Amino acid sequence: MAGPALLLVVALLSLLAALSFGGGADAPQLADPGTVVRFGLPIAQLLFNIGAAGTIGALVLVCFAMDAGRPEFNASLDFAAGAAAFWTICAAATGFLTFMSVYLQPVTFDDNFGQLFGSYLTNIPIGQAALVSTLIPAITTVLCFAVRNRTALVFVTIFAAVGLVPMALEGHAAGTSGHDEAVSSFGLHIVFAAIWLGGLLTIVATRRTLEGGRVGPVLSRYSSLAIMCFVIVAASGIVNAALRVGTLENLVTTPYGILVVVKVLALGALGTFGAVQRRFLIRRMQQKENAGSGFFWWFVSAELAFMGIASGVAAALARTRTPIPQERVTTTPAYILTGESLPPELTPIRFITEWKFDILWIVIIGFAAFFYLAGVWRLHRRGDRWPILRTISFLAGLLGLFYITNGGVNEYHKYLFSVHMLAHMTLGMAIPVLLVPGAPVTLAMRAIRKRTDGSRGAREWILLAVHSRIASVFARPVVAAVVFVGSLWIFYYTPLFRFAVEDHIGHTLMIVHFLITGYLLVQTLIGVDPMPYRSPYPMRLLALLATMAFHAFFGVSLMMGTGLLAADWYGAMGRTWGPSAIVDQQTGGGIAWSIGEIPTLVLALAVVVMWARSDTALAKRLDRKADRDGDAELSDYNDMLAKLQKQP
Repeated sequence: MAGPALLLVVALLSLLAALSFGGGADAPQLADPGTVVRFGLPIAQLLFNIGAAGTIGALVLVCFAMDAGRPEFNASLDFAAGAAAFWTICAAATGFLTFMSVYLQPVTFDDNFGQLFGSYLTNIPIGQAALVSTLIPAITTVLCFAVRNRTALVFVTIFAAVGLVPMALEGHAAGTSGHDEAVSSFGLHIVFAAIWLGGLLTIVATRRTLEGGRVGPVLSRYSSLAIMCFVIVAASGIVNAALRVGTLENLVTTPYGILVVVKVLALGALGTFGAVQRRFLIRRMQQKENAGSGFFWWFVSAELAFMGIASGVAAALARTRTPIPQERVTTTPAYILTGESLPPELTPIRFITEWKFDILWIVIIGFAAFFYLAGVWRLHRRGDRWPILRTISFLAGLLGLFYITNGGVNEYHKYLFSVHMLAHMTLGMAIPVLLVPGAPVTLAMRAIRKRTDGSRGAREWILLAVHSRIASVFARPVVAAVVFVGSLWIFYYTPLFRFAVEDHIGHTLMIVHFLITGYLLVQTLIGVDPMPYRSPYPMRLLALLATMAFHAFFGVSLMMGTGLLAADWYGAMGRTWGPSAIVDQQTGGGIAWSIGEIPTLVLALAVVVMWARSDTALAKRLDRKADRDGDAELSDYNDMLAKLQKQP
């Protein structure tokens, strides 16, 4: 356990040095909470980060790298449980110290103090976030002891990662101009930094169970995860720094900027460590068991030391004053509602010239394109062929998704319901029509190597999902159509719509939901990927026609409606350009009716063509069979009729 201890010591020293340099723990001129709180809060936050990393990193390795039949599996889960318990204690300490920084009074043991603290946890947003941040790791601790099913552990991992969401919504990201970009970038940053750090801690803590040549495979899989984490942490860190530092001059002349440079240098060193590991040390250990293992573990200790530097500086940055003020200037209705200034009047050309980038979707789309092309290249290298039209279709779908999530539509969807509806229709109908023919699941099955050591990689998880009971239910066009159409009504006529337009997390979940429901519907109609159930073509066409009817009715209801959805949002934006809010909403209904039906008609044509080709292929198979056996089936049928005629 020398590695984790080294990490803690280096992280604490780095934190104290960064707090001293950046002034993150200096006593304010007014409302000083005291030395204990000023230093205790960032220390508790640092330990919170390490505990969360240990939990999430261990769970990710359990799901993707460990063999459930070996001691390494249970050892990693035990480490995750211990880390989650440590995370819970640190979360409780962080929440209490945050309360003390607001309360500004000594701790007392009377009813008044207890009532104040209870009210803080249940009624104040920052207190509610602290309560959630404590309950989630506490529940995760119990689940890590109770759950040993690998499929269920995927959901435990997701649940644990949700425990970092309140953290992403607090601090500098909560009040910064460019709130959406800050939340996305900071969320990505802390989640993948946790996987990176926690995965390495897990390997060090469970190294004695990795025997019989298991060190090499587990390290190789962790190394692949670490490369992905490095890219995402670096990209999201650049976005965060740009939002808070502003200029290159601030980067080298302000304490916050200099601490950012120190963190960047530490991350650069970690990237170098990872490259050396993957290129030399891990390969050597895979070729020969225990070859160079002593040097390797010393190398890992040095890597943990640099991780400690990065972690300590990161915790100090959260308490350091940024060069760009993070307080919102509430001068216009649009700024009060969205936290950003009203964009210029929307014109056709601004759909092309205006951009609002979202690092989350850039990362998702970038990795999707990379892995798809890597799969195609792997097939090509071994002499297999992959249809070029599939590649073009899938990449075109990703390009459309990139524009919707980063282009002019993303800039204006908050202010115009019609633009929001354009994004919705494109996500749910147009983009899946391009993605599904790309057959990504089929490509993955052919390109990803099969695991033979009892662990589950991407191929095994994809196969499990495709052949699951849930997949068999959603493989039926009627079910997929009901979910797709029902989502329209439930979303727009419940508080879910308000959550999606005013909250960035809600908007992101909306994109994910409609993209998935649209993909499932198109997959049941024209998909070529493997499915547990294939509906006959008449049923597919019937489900599609019903979808068109209900979809059109939804669009017409918006066109004819006179009640404004989210009136205190779209109606209170204070726009001085463009149509009125109700006219814009009616335009959105027209978009839902007209533009949304175009992909549906394309789908109907595709189903009919596939139906005709299927009949033609069946006829050809029957003809070839008749040629081989002299039409024995027809001869048997004629003989049966002849016997029936001879019977009295």
